[in-house]
Amino acid sequence: MTDPNAYTVEISPPDISPYRGGNTGIEYVTTLDSGKPGPHVMVTTLVHGNEICGAIVVDELFRGGIRPLHGRLTLAFCNVAAFERFDPANPEVSRWVDEDFNRLWTTAVLDGERNSTELRRARTLRPLIDSVDFLLDIHSMQHPSDPLLLTGPLAKGRELAAAIAYPALAVSDAGHAAGRRMRDYAAFGETSSPKNAMLVECGQHWTQGAVDVARETTLRFLAHFGIIDPRAGPFRLSTTPFAQQIVEVTHPVTIEAETFRFAQTFTGLQVIEHSGTLIGWDGDREVRTPYDHCVLVMPSKRLYRGQTAVRLGRFIVAGA
Repeated sequence: MTDPNAYTVEISPPDISPYRGGNTGIEYVTTLDSGKPGPHVMVTTLVHGNEICGAIVVDELFRGGIRPLHGRLTLAFCNVAAFERFDPANPEVSRWVDEDFNRLWTTAVLDGERNSTELRRARTLRPLIDSVDFLLDIHSMQHPSDPLLLTGPLAKGRELAAAIAYPALAVSDAGHAAGRRMRDYAAFGETSSPKNAMLVECGQHWTQGAVDVARETTLRFLAHFGIIDPRAGPFRLSTTPFAQQIVEVTHPVTIEAETFRFAQTFTGLQVIEHSGTLIGWDGDREVRTPYDHCVLVMPSKRLYRGQTAVRLGRFIVAGA
């Protein structure tokens, strides 16, 4: 019987070994300085080692000879230790080595006594990330789903998503109980700071479509901050975006029991019409939709205690 959660790997991981030396003193991290005043913009990939679409796009940028028109541009391959374990025959296992790199981004964790492969890498990257004004973190998804931007819970994140206007769906959420994401780290998650960050989920991990979304989102992000001119040079936009919709996450479902199971197969962005509809069980506790027209955001296959099983949200009016 075919596993409904097994997906074909359509894309190949890039050779990132030419970028190991970088020029920042941090392996696999390169900063390109225009010599002109402007923001420090960063694009991060491989936060999860099996999410390779962003690495393919950053490799394309390097090979295309990208240079910022002003300010600085940093391009980073983050969890390389996990990526080096990537195996197309078993692509799920290289998500991380010891723990999720994207749940570590609080001062308490980064300054704490814990130790892991991912924490050592995060601590190495932290001083550089502290200098960044605008961050794009490229990810992909377990299940086939429309791509989306994760804006964080603040108005400045939603405003940046609207300015980029791609993909056509933005999700405003506060993250995970299991730990803080890099896009929410420090000033990125502070209302008073002009610094801002965006996380893009490009679609199912290993589809060509995810690469296309990663490329278009990256170019629009860089163009928004004047790092590239999409009307000239090798890096051109290829898609006219649709009007953007926003989903506000109201109920992240964090697993509290030893087992969690869904009532049926969900792959993401299904709209459940009626309040009180059963969507799963956290142990013996029923999990039901809290309101009509409830949107299921990124249901997970990693169904164990402390992790997010799914996020429940609703469409809101842009600017509200």
